[in-house]
Amino acid sequence: MSTQFAEAISAIFLTGLLALATLVSCNTEGDILYKQKVAWKDPENVLQSWDPKLNNPCTWMHITCNNDNSVIRVDLGDAHISGPLIPQLAGLNNLQYLELYGNYLNGSIPIALGKLKHLVSLDLYDNLLTGWIPSSLGAISSLRYLRLSGNNLKGPIPPLLGNLESLENLELQNNALGGYIPASLGNIKTLIYLRLNGNMLTGSLPLEILSLLDNNLVELNVANNNLDGTTRKSGTRVTTIIQDMLKTTS
Repeated sequence: MSTQFAEAISAIFLTGLLALATLVSCNTEGDILYKQKVAWKDPENVLQSWDPKLNNPCTWMHITCNNDNSVIRVDLGDAHISGPLIPQLAGLNNLQYLELYGNYLNGSIPIALGKLKHLVSLDLYDNLLTGWIPSSLGAISSLRYLRLSGNNLKGPIPPLLGNLESLENLELQNNALGGYIPASLGNIKTLIYLRLNGNMLTGSLPLEILSLLDNNLVELNVANNNLDGTTRKSGTRVTTIIQDMLKTTS
């Protein structure tokens, strides 16, 4: 009897520890999200349900959790929110989708977001973000969609983005990016859309990127930059290649 009783107590204790760990995780993620709420202005009160008194952020609107009550999605596109992104968002360890497009977010993209190792989609397009694209984003091997278009981002395109070998959409158009297009982007054989138009990029289009035309690339858009050089004709699997007219010499 004593052995069975000890085993029962041990099982109850382990179950309690697991429940406590889940609760602590929920509270930690809830704290992070609440800190982000405080940093934002929310004129439409879309974050009204983000109540720190509730133990589980999975009950909040615009939040999706997995079966372990860990946050995997934040969906706040076109929500009219404004303000910065806080680096503590990197503490949402199981986050897969960060959908914050079409708002008035300002400030820079936190370097710490590169720690979101399960992230599939980072959609920050059509905001007011400034600063450089963090090279740390190149460490998110799970990333399939990186859409940062329609902001005020400047500086070079980080060569480390070429490490994103699962990426399908890289959309950096309509910013103020400068410098050369990194040849390392040619490593991303999964790319379907590569949109770099409407920046201040210079130099020529690397042959490594042109080689993607033999893979899955559907659209390559480098128009409205300061590029020179030439390009080859599209292959049969490519529907659109958009570039500026070639410069001519007199």
